Amino acid sequence: MPEPGGEDFVQLLDPAGNRVEHPDFHYDGSDAAIAASLRDMVLTRRFDSEATALQRKGELGLWPPSLGQEAAQIGSARAIGPNDEVVPSYREHGVALCMGVDLVALLGLFRGQAMVDYDARGKHFHPYSWVIGGHTLLSVGIAMGMQRDGMVGNDDPAANGAAIVYFGDGATSQGDVNESFVFASSFGAPVVFFCQNNQWAISEPIALQSRIPLYKRASGFGFPGIRVDGNDVLASEAVTRWALERARRGEGPALIEAYTYRMGAHTTSDDPTKYRRKDEVEYWAQRDPIERVKAYLLRQGAIDQAWLDDLAAQADALAEDIRARCVALPEPQLGELWERVYAETPHHLIAQRDEYLAYTVSFEEAAE
Repeated sequence: MPEPGGEDFVQLLDPAGNRVEHPDFHYDGSDAAIAASLRDMVLTRRFDSEATALQRKGELGLWPPSLGQEAAQIGSARAIGPNDEVVPSYREHGVALCMGVDLVALLGLFRGQAMVDYDARGKHFHPYSWVIGGHTLLSVGIAMGMQRDGMVGNDDPAANGAAIVYFGDGATSQGDVNESFVFASSFGAPVVFFCQNNQWAISEPIALQSRIPLYKRASGFGFPGIRVDGNDVLASEAVTRWALERARRGEGPALIEAYTYRMGAHTTSDDPTKYRRKDEVEYWAQRDPIERVKAYLLRQGAIDQAWLDDLAAQADALAEDIRARCVALPEPQLGELWERVYAETPHHLIAQRDEYLAYTVSFEEAAE
């Protein structure tokens, strides 16, 4: 299971935590900035494990784990600017955390109780998308709107913005994604396509989906594609910053393939032991995105055990807050399902709602 290599593969921090030079991309941040990224990666992982536990306890209907993909998410989120629009799929928990989204509000979606405010705390973070690949069309439309509103190519960089859309390797097999590539290229839309290639589209390996590396597809549509080590937070940030900056300047779209690995299940309804080998998981465990950053910072003397202990305490506090506020969320009510679709619910849906509610009441009456 060799990793990609060569100049086409951008890596700035190897699995052992050593800095690596690349001819085109560099990370110019300080060790303090890297430590901040490590903090967010650790908190993201703790939030993810807590949400998984909450689902197992029946507090959430479903949960899609992000275990192993923290570097791709935190690194890319570090490059997002104040005018950028973020269009996630349904696994971008680290991006949400990095942008200041209330994580319990995020859990409300998986509890069937609420949606996430797309403009959370003034940050343009759109709701999670469940239609595989469909949100890439939305992102291109948003980017084209920004283009026509004069938010691209200004002399003042602070006046510019772009869109970034997240999706997985499985979504690249969807027609919507390829249509998005066509429109983005044709109109020079300021959008960054960020594909987290975690090797598995539920139970289907990437080898069955694409005979060539995913990033090479971009050339067929007329815009650049690049493959980055998605377990390297430094490389993920550097490449995303490059792609967003060129989009904001009006140079058009780019495709980033973040080569990473889904350490856990596709969702909590999935059992990955049924379709992938144990040695494969162990291979990728040795390339843990958190451990390599920790090794680098410890070697540099930028953090110590006391710093790590404090971070562990922060993670514990986050988990405690998540648990307490999640279970305090209102229980979803069946009748609300019909009230969250239209501003004014059509008569036929009102009739459908009443029929379903009457049906559920019949069970209560039978029990009596």
